Amino acid sequence: QVQLVESGGDSVQAGGSLRPSCAASGPTLSSYGMGWFRQALGKELEFVTAISWSGEDTYYADSVKGRFTISRDNAKYTVYLQMNSLKPEDTAVYYCAASSSDIYRGSNYYTSIWYDYWGQGTQVTVSS
Repeated sequence: QVQLVESGGDSVQAGGSLRPSCAASGPTLSSYGMGWFRQALGKELEFVTAISWSGEDTYYADSVKGRFTISRDNAKYTVYLQMNSLKPEDTAVYYCAASSSDIYRGSNYYTSIWYDYWGQGTQVTVSS
């Protein structure tokens, strides 16, 4: 059983930066592919980014490519989401998710059903 706790969400102005993190407890983090999703008010859950067990492979939604960076520190059981050049449309609750399957090209890492465990979410609000 893996438990995930996000933190680091906040309210910022457009163009600003945030670095939410996801702390995991349970079996070794290195055995899980990790992802971030977001859900804006009244909208469906949306894939943001994912990272492989080793951290060598990362994938991004087109809407955040070049602005967001996912990373992981398996020794610290933590995954990070560096968010730069934030836009009002990035406003959402951001969820961390863990998959017992690795993240690789051709896998369904961009779908919520690929993941087995979810955090409670952290709110990111970007004002114009």
